[in-house]
Amino acid sequence: MADTQQVDEGAGAKQDAKAERRAAKLAKQISSFAQAHGGAEGQIAYIGQKGARIVLVGEDGGWGDLVAPTFAIAEHAVKKSGITTHDDFDGEFANKVKTGPYEWTRMAGIQLGGPSNT
Repeated sequence: MADTQQVDEGAGAKQDAKAERRAAKLAKQISSFAQAHGGAEGQIAYIGQKGARIVLVGEDGGWGDLVAPTFAIAEHAVKKSGITTHDDFDGEFANKVKTGPYEWTRMAGIQLGGPSNT
């Protein structure tokens, strides 16, 4: 039984190390985004088996997103990066997003019969 416990502990340690590396990589990407956009705020959303989506909005209105394999890794990455997070993507936070012609034709144009932007 001792052998089984050692194997399980080793596998858990490897998974923890892998999760820590993934969180560190995401935190570095978040920090780079924040630096390029004069600061940033974020919101984490659970997206099912795929994990969690980290939506980032820069102080200049630029936006982007990253996907983490788990919600816990996403939370850890955001905490490591030091950005402010929001529980919901609404109100003042959502109003900070600046969209351009590409987003409008992709989000609204297709539904309204507009150009496909291809």
